[in-house]
Amino acid sequence: MERRLAAILATDMVGYSRLMETDEESTLHRLNACRKTIDRTISEHSGRVFGSAGDSVVAEFASAVSAVRCAVEIQQSLQVQNADLPENHRMRFRIGVNLGDVMVEGGNLLGDGVNIAARLESLADPGGICIAANVLEQVENKLNHRYINLGEREVKNITKPLRVYKLLFAPDEAEQAAVDSALKSAPRSPRALIVGALLIGISAGVLVWQKPWQPMIDRDSIEKESVPFSDKPSLAVLPFQNMSGDSEQEYFVDGMTDDLITDLSKISGLFVIARNSTFAYKGKSPDVRQVSRDLGVQFVLEGSVRRAGDQVRINAQLIDATSGGHIWAERFDRKLTDVFALQDEVSRKIVSALAITLTTDEERQFSQATRVNPEAYDLLLRGLEQFRRFTRETNAAARDLFLRATAHDPDFARAYADVALTHGIDVMFGWSEPTDELFDQAFEHAEKALRLDPTLRQVHFALANLYLASKQHDKAIESARKAVNLHPNYADGYAQLGQILVYAGHPQDGLGALGKAMALNPRYAFFYTWIEGHAYLLMGRNDEAIATFETVIEKNAHFPGAHLTLASLYGNLAKNEDAEWEAAQILSLRPDFSLKNEEQRVPYKRSKDLEYYIAGLRKAGLPE
Repeated sequence: MERRLAAILATDMVGYSRLMETDEESTLHRLNACRKTIDRTISEHSGRVFGSAGDSVVAEFASAVSAVRCAVEIQQSLQVQNADLPENHRMRFRIGVNLGDVMVEGGNLLGDGVNIAARLESLADPGGICIAANVLEQVENKLNHRYINLGEREVKNITKPLRVYKLLFAPDEAEQAAVDSALKSAPRSPRALIVGALLIGISAGVLVWQKPWQPMIDRDSIEKESVPFSDKPSLAVLPFQNMSGDSEQEYFVDGMTDDLITDLSKISGLFVIARNSTFAYKGKSPDVRQVSRDLGVQFVLEGSVRRAGDQVRINAQLIDATSGGHIWAERFDRKLTDVFALQDEVSRKIVSALAITLTTDEERQFSQATRVNPEAYDLLLRGLEQFRRFTRETNAAARDLFLRATAHDPDFARAYADVALTHGIDVMFGWSEPTDELFDQAFEHAEKALRLDPTLRQVHFALANLYLASKQHDKAIESARKAVNLHPNYADGYAQLGQILVYAGHPQDGLGALGKAMALNPRYAFFYTWIEGHAYLLMGRNDEAIATFETVIEKNAHFPGAHLTLASLYGNLAKNEDAEWEAAQILSLRPDFSLKNEEQRVPYKRSKDLEYYIAGLRKAGLPE
């Protein structure tokens, strides 16, 4: 019998029997309309229907990419068809996609490759898509969607458990609620996968900042804090292209893009997606309409930067991503000393094009653009490139570059703020001892930045971090709120506020702030996920905490925070084997670890939280 590898799409209607019992003729009419949409879409993506039974369809594709693209388009088209129907008359389909070996019998396909697709379909939510792990491997770097790891599932007539991923293609409330429900019922990742992730991470020797299938936060926790997309014009700034003809200038172009995002995030009348999410498109040429769907925005800013000596040229264009139409485009030429004024001018053009009214404070900030020392600015951008690699060594290298920037320009507030931030990061991640001398140096730099520019979001972020590290929780919360009040689109600022609230004994409020961060930064960093798990831990939601921490480790095996919280939780739950395994990972990452130092470092406000945390680590067998 002939065999071949094929991508199989299986889809089935939800509630078919119920609808037929209610109104046969109307149901058949609507089903036929849906089938036409499904069949047409499959054909448009070069697929072939080989199985059909009324309300179900099975199709084959030559590639997983084509199958997943088709699945997404089917669900989006059916959403449009259902939009005008009453809720109880809407036709929703589940879709499963698998890549597997199939047997060919005439025009039919048989075997586990087909059966698994059907089982994946049954695991999907109404209107949703589930894919197999081997499909994810084929599509994750080719399609700009988010994926949720639902863990391993045992299904009927399939011997081995299936690793299942939920594909996200719409950031709406119903979709989010379905994700939350699926995550709460998802089983723990097996230990073997975590071991594999750790070994891979160690051999690679790099930190993995983010992956698009990290678990999402509980919708109930963030509903009151969620950012309304429809109330404001929404914007994503894609990474500008380096047109300097010199790859060494990449850090400069990235820094210019980052500064534009920062400037635009000050504007309360705009909803601006964070850097982490937009830089996922770096080096790609995405369709702006796909960016709109991925990030939930209406407008996209894209462009290029050319640097030649002390001259900078920016080409920028603002696009209505829902239609692909250009709204505004312009070229800007300035000297490097006027780079801040140049960034402000680009921001003003966008504000004008979108008819946004600035507040008095926002207008004042835009009118206060200063000239910058070119050497200092260059050193700052080089430092930020190091800082974002996020290791003990690169954090120290970034601090050295920031200090050199202050030497070139003693009035450069941003550089002083970033020096202070690197000190706070050292303490929070256990890279430096929390000595009085370290805090004195850090606060000195932060206060200098504050005197030079009290509106700078980075200085309030740095102060919040330092106050938390020094266990001054009320001041930390005040500084974090100041940062997000000054910059309403500051995703990392909201995440930091969430972290501080969790440590201060307010995990539910922490989840609320984190929800805003995730809305502003859909492709958020692993650290957001750790804050989420930490909140669950303090709320006693142990299963969710374990699943979340294990997801962090899968994405960044070098991050000691997840190993520590997992070791403590396992220790307190008397899961001795798991606790000892996590303790071993901690000692491999931090050979000098001791409970005494950890008790001094970790900034819990409530004594019961600290006692619980340390007791769990002690039960895990970590040294005193």
